[in-house]
Amino acid sequence: MTLHLTQVSLTHANGVRALHGVDLHISAREQVAIIGPSGAGKSSLLNLLATALRPGSGELQILGERAWQLSARQRQRLRARIGLIHQAPPLPPRQRVVTAVLAGKLGQWGLGKSLLNLLHPLDIPGARAALARLDLGDKLFAHCQQLSGGQLQRVGIARVLYQAPEVLLADEPVSAMDPVLAEHTLSVLCRHAREHNVTLVASLHAVELALAHFSRIIGLRDGQILFDLPADAVDRELLDKLYANEQLQSSPVPPAPLVVQIPRC
Repeated sequence: MTLHLTQVSLTHANGVRALHGVDLHISAREQVAIIGPSGAGKSSLLNLLATALRPGSGELQILGERAWQLSARQRQRLRARIGLIHQAPPLPPRQRVVTAVLAGKLGQWGLGKSLLNLLHPLDIPGARAALARLDLGDKLFAHCQQLSGGQLQRVGIARVLYQAPEVLLADEPVSAMDPVLAEHTLSVLCRHAREHNVTLVASLHAVELALAHFSRIIGLRDGQILFDLPADAVDRELLDKLYANEQLQSSPVPPAPLVVQIPRC
């Protein structure tokens, strides 16, 4: 198993229980979507899988390692094998896009090489190639503050693609993009995962995108897994139960019937 959680629970410092008794097993090269209402624990789960958060109880194994039984140095090496795409990438406004993308390798480079890269980009062709896959090749030397929200999300994705991790975690990676661009970007992510034998786990607010691009769907609600099923087994009744009592006027659940015409990656 690439990702293995047994009875994992997580409570944040403010006392909010984010996850409770989660059992989850994801094999190498699987592509999995996590859906659920706001506050369900999707981001917390991905940050836990990235070892950015430590579980309060239960067992967590990532790439065959018990992450929180490792030394700090060993855990840092493990993190270099995991890529996390943030919904709002932490990109300094005045940083150039080329530098932001090349930062994907900082966990693998030594201190000297990392500092040198801040002064002079060490792999301009590599950064350009990663950006070109997301139609951003012309933004190579732009500053992050010049980009839109959707462009910043794609820069964050390009950085993780350049990192070339074994596990790719994506937290609402297309939330700031229009529907056409979101479709294209998810296709790029799925294709990259397939071609490079990468395990991909993505949280998505848009149910139709999850059903279209992923073969396995996990429904998360109130910090617990409500269902874990093949995409073609996720029906209206399950979605209604997952999103019951949602306060948002615009529901993420697509109108019935569920019709998905886009081929999964």
